[in-house]
Amino acid sequence: MIRINQVKMPLSHTKKELKEKAAGLLHIKAEDILEFQIVKKSIDARKKPDIYFIYTLDLTLREEDQILRRRGRLQIQKTEEISYSFPVTGRLPMKERPVIIGTGPAGLFCGYFLAIHGYRPVLLERGKDVGHRKKDVEAFWNGGALLPDSNVQFGEGGAGTFSDGKLNTLVKDKNGRNKEVLRILVESGAPEEILYEAKPHIGTDILIQVVKNMRKKILACGGEVRFTCKVTDIVVDKDGVREVVINDTQHMPADIVVLAIGHSARDTFRMLYERNVPMDAKAFAVGLRVEHPRKMIDKIQYGSEEHALLPSADYKVTTQTGSGRGVYSFCMCPGGYVVNASSEAGKLAVNGMSYSGRAGDNSNSAIIVTVTPEDFESSHPLAGVEFQRKMEEKAYEIGQGQVPVELYGDFKEALTGKKKEFSAILNQYPDFLPQIKGAYRFSPVHEILPKDLGRAFVEGMEQFDKVLPGFGDSGAYISGIESRTSSPVRIYRDETGQSAVKGLYPCGEGAGYAGGITSAAMDGILIAEKIAEKYSERISNDAGL
Repeated sequence: MIRINQVKMPLSHTKKELKEKAAGLLHIKAEDILEFQIVKKSIDARKKPDIYFIYTLDLTLREEDQILRRRGRLQIQKTEEISYSFPVTGRLPMKERPVIIGTGPAGLFCGYFLAIHGYRPVLLERGKDVGHRKKDVEAFWNGGALLPDSNVQFGEGGAGTFSDGKLNTLVKDKNGRNKEVLRILVESGAPEEILYEAKPHIGTDILIQVVKNMRKKILACGGEVRFTCKVTDIVVDKDGVREVVINDTQHMPADIVVLAIGHSARDTFRMLYERNVPMDAKAFAVGLRVEHPRKMIDKIQYGSEEHALLPSADYKVTTQTGSGRGVYSFCMCPGGYVVNASSEAGKLAVNGMSYSGRAGDNSNSAIIVTVTPEDFESSHPLAGVEFQRKMEEKAYEIGQGQVPVELYGDFKEALTGKKKEFSAILNQYPDFLPQIKGAYRFSPVHEILPKDLGRAFVEGMEQFDKVLPGFGDSGAYISGIESRTSSPVRIYRDETGQSAVKGLYPCGEGAGYAGGITSAAMDGILIAEKIAEKYSERISNDAGL
């Protein structure tokens, strides 16, 4: 098999035409291509309005060696497909079925792989199944009560379910876990295009059904998924984990426990700290959501406001301030919405979300600023949690319980003293309004962040305006606080995947080993492998079934 890079195609083309173009580049006939697979598809808009799709293709040819010998300047190479392989199972029999705490991407994929290989895991989820969770979240956005265990952060599917469903990751994939994650998602109902798009995404509407289908597979393979089962304690002795306590009353024997608890399980972090599970505060980032008209971002990136053959445009921007802080875009949602992502009473956090069509009026992203444990004013392992909470309490206070929103021009003036400038956005897009899931209120958002972080945010916005003209327009909407970008703690584990408390496997984003849906899912697979390498799927007869 050979790989050919940089195959440029017009926006309107067929798969047959793509194959013929590849054959033409190789100076062979199309019928000499025996197998044809798209590896990557991206958009080249560097010379707008002339925009093209760029492909990387894997081809099996009749005369492969001959083509490689005369490749000249062609960007081709010999390649082999990375096939994922689950490890040969160990010999140590399990006393109890493995318990997985959390059904976000890490817990779901860990449970999926253990289930299909015969380990019959029990997944415990503090929230509800994704169908009932969706109803609770939408009721909250429409003015209902916040449910502490069924919201944007908690419930089947994890925090990523109510997001853009982005699947790109910077994690190297030498073992094929990334491709395996995407394959399983497609098998579970995601569009096939995620297998090769440069920036794959699913969207909340499709992701909900994908999560349901993965659960059905786990159940069909002998696993179990229990909802409204919050793990409130873990019982350990000198030899490791002995049982988990559910909802303060039910004791479940367990000697293998996967901690896939997510980045917002603050009460669980506290419980684990009190049980002497080694952890520490880690760096993360906080910031604010920034909204622009979708048509404006499309025009910046594509040269025109509407293009039937292109998706809503995205962007990725990053810079470093004079003081050395990183400022960058995070979880960019083309044609998306800002959402009230709160999970604690009296505190308010936001996130971004898109549906699969990405057809909303606005595009938004979080513009976030890096923070380190030195910013937390404490060396306590949970100091980052308290740092988040202070800002969330301020956001709730100034918005009077609603998402606080401010024009960027007012935000900038409050922090720098510079007068608000003319807004091209509000002049060109008079119908431009915040697109927010949940009630919002115009408020002094500039009061939420500590002053040095607020000034870093402004410095970043001004730099990004040079790259994306109009990005720093005074008419952009700012809302906050975006405080849940990643876990504020790292729960330590060794090369076997275990904590110092034996049998306890910290996993995924909440434990500090991932950042996003795909990397969390890959880490879930890794921990399933670690368990399988040690244990046989044979479980002793006295195990609770």
